[in-house]
Amino acid sequence: MASKLVVIIVFILDLIAVGLAIAAEQRRSVGKVVTDTEKTYEYCVYGTDIATSYGAGAFLLLFISQVLIMSASRCFCCGKSLNPGGSRACALLLFLICWVFFLVAEVCLLAASIRNAYHTQYRTMWNIENPPSCEVIRRGVFAAGAAFTLFTAIVSQFYYVCYSRASDAYQNPSY
Repeated sequence: MASKLVVIIVFILDLIAVGLAIAAEQRRSVGKVVTDTEKTYEYCVYGTDIATSYGAGAFLLLFISQVLIMSASRCFCCGKSLNPGGSRACALLLFLICWVFFLVAEVCLLAASIRNAYHTQYRTMWNIENPPSCEVIRRGVFAAGAAFTLFTAIVSQFYYVCYSRASDAYQNPSY
């Protein structure tokens, strides 16, 4: 049977990671062009940079929850073999889907956090044709990370339960 403690801890970590990713989307940096007081150069001024911390926190919490699930299930391939049947096939399929969702979520959160932390430099007033680029992260990247974090949370829970069923059936055969 699946360990209730592992399921609860992983659920809480994933829930917090989703919340942080959503908060990062809401608080992502916005840049605007500002001219200095002497009017010699223009530069970009960015709002709060808290979204980077939120995104990094979501990244770490999702990583920790994935490590917990994989260590509790011995990463599916290490340890004793599982009972052949539907639970093992389901666990294998969910294992693969879980890793795909996890990698997509981690890439979204890491890329968004890095890009959100990036800031452009000064430019001189002599280059009027090209105003400074105050690029920021595209809208929805943190949200995509949050969505895939949620998908990872759901699939990893089902994976762990299916793995535990297949493992328990092998250890306690009912014949």
